[in-house]
Amino acid sequence: MGLHAREHVGDDLDSTIHVGQDADKALPRFRFPDEVFTPDDAMQVIEDELMLDGNARQNLATFCQTWEEENVVALMRAGEDKNLIDKDEYPHPAEFERRCVHLLADLWNAPDAVNSVGTSAIGSSEACMLAGMAAKWRWRARRAAKGEPTDRPNLVCGPVQVVWHKFARYWDVEIREVPMAPGRTTMDPDEMLARVDENTILVVATLGVTYTGAYEDVAGLAAALDHLEETTGLDVDVHVDAASGGFVAPFCAPELPWDFRIERVRSISASGHKFGLAPLGVGWVVWRDLAHLPEDLIFHVSYLGGDMPVFQINFSRPSGQILAQYYNFIRLGRAGYAEVHGASYDTARILADGIDAIGAFELVYRPDPYDGIPAVTWRIPEGADLGFTLYDLADRLRTHGWLVPAYPLTGSLGDVTVQRILVRRDLTRDLAGALLEDLTAAMSHLGTHPQSVHMTKAESGGFNHL
Repeated sequence: MGLHAREHVGDDLDSTIHVGQDADKALPRFRFPDEVFTPDDAMQVIEDELMLDGNARQNLATFCQTWEEENVVALMRAGEDKNLIDKDEYPHPAEFERRCVHLLADLWNAPDAVNSVGTSAIGSSEACMLAGMAAKWRWRARRAAKGEPTDRPNLVCGPVQVVWHKFARYWDVEIREVPMAPGRTTMDPDEMLARVDENTILVVATLGVTYTGAYEDVAGLAAALDHLEETTGLDVDVHVDAASGGFVAPFCAPELPWDFRIERVRSISASGHKFGLAPLGVGWVVWRDLAHLPEDLIFHVSYLGGDMPVFQINFSRPSGQILAQYYNFIRLGRAGYAEVHGASYDTARILADGIDAIGAFELVYRPDPYDGIPAVTWRIPEGADLGFTLYDLADRLRTHGWLVPAYPLTGSLGDVTVQRILVRRDLTRDLAGALLEDLTAAMSHLGTHPQSVHMTKAESGGFNHL
């Protein structure tokens, strides 16, 4: 550096957060800041904290997408300032949303996909809320028309994701959950029927149970309800919570009956940002036909320009996720989705075989396109003592960057701990091989350095099933 340039060195250093005078300032946490940060400095300190998080692609607890094509990232940027709810000002994102609903109705075998009704949502949780609300409104209207009381609604389900507990609490509905029991980790027809009565607004069948990944027998549940109606006259609707399986089964198990091919299925919800391959922030709900979406739930908004019927719980939101979802639909088609998810099943089977070959574990769920999603779930066999728990193993795997959750099952199996891997498209064969090596190394370490991580059932709730 020439002598004449040395007088500018201080200015250059001051503009760098790691060297300048702002490096030793505490960032605002509880008091709104008085001073201005430069854009670069503000960006740097936020990135520094984000750096402390784990690598999202090694998060094998989450069902959500952790990798996207560059085209998808570009579409997310293109839609960030287009308010999806403002259909008059931004008609094309609204049109893409409508197309997605029709394509999903076709994918899920709706009787009239061209005239189908549905909507996008922030995720499958909001979609479930909308389906549950519609079911409660339908049930209430039927009861009121007969002069019967409407003050004790209930829903029947198996081991469900927390959204249904939230729905029950928020909308004052009793939840009758079929608990897990030895030899049964999903809802079966007999246990379901034991909980159904004239106040049941809905039976929720899950296509991809959060705890294991297995599909519930939608056709068997619906058949039992058909028989119930034939013998008692009691007509109970079915909603399929296909948060994960709704974007897997149509491509990898097309003959499996779970969707609108079953007449009793009135609505289906799914998460676009899970196996729908879209970025975080999009879910879908489709009703069998317009008759199953009560008009009372539709609001007409005019103050954004034009008349816009809306029935989401959320209002303003960017259009990027819708653009990205439609992009994936037209980019991949049935063949592309089948290829992507088929590869995930192949990888999941490699992991299942590798874990089984270790000889220390019992597989609770082995991946099969007709039984569940691409996942692997295992436990320590009853009565076995490995010298460590699955919580210990999960904790040790974190030192290699892997998040492989351990958590308890429900009902009378609440004392059974399992561990689960969700296999998404970004878990390559090479990464799966590295995971098996790290799993073996973690077990070896725990065998020579035992140190149990004691977790309560509440503390184990950190596994991500959203």
